[in-house]
Amino acid sequence: MAADLEARMAAFVEAVTAALGLSLEAECTPLEDGTRVTLNGDNGEVLLRRKGEGLDALQHVVNAAFRGEHGRGRIVVDCLDYRKGKDEELRQTAILLAERALRTGETQEIGPLNPYARRIVHLAVADDPNVSSESIGDSFLKTVLISIARRP
Repeated sequence: MAADLEARMAAFVEAVTAALGLSLEAECTPLEDGTRVTLNGDNGEVLLRRKGEGLDALQHVVNAAFRGEHGRGRIVVDCLDYRKGKDEELRQTAILLAERALRTGETQEIGPLNPYARRIVHLAVADDPNVSSESIGDSFLKTVLISIARRP
C-alpha cells in the first residue's frame, strides 16, 4: 500500500509540474515522520525563485491532496536539495538563538515563519531542556520566541 501511495504521489507531483511547463522527475522516500518527495530536472530552479515560494505552494497542494490517505505524518517536497539546505540552516539558526537566550537571558525572535519552518525551529529547540519556544501571532506566518525554560 505504501509503495502504491508513493507512486501516486510522485505521479501527481510530476503531473502538476508538467502542467506548469516544467520537466521534473519526482521520487518518494520515507522519512521517520512522513515522506519526502524529491524533484530533479533542468527546470527545477523555477520553483526556487522568490525564496522557494513555488516549492512551498507545491508542498501545500501535495499535502492537501494526500493528507487523508497519507496518515504517516508530514509530506515534504524538495527540489534540487533546496529545502534540505534551508532546513539545516534554519535548525542551526534556532540552536544559535537558543544559546544566545541562555547566555543573555533575553528572549530571541525568529520569523515570520510558515508552519513547516516553525516546526523545524520548535524541534531544534526541544533538544535542549533549558530553553523553550512558542509561536505567536494570529496569521499563517507567525514569529517563534525562544527563551529560557521556566521551571515549575
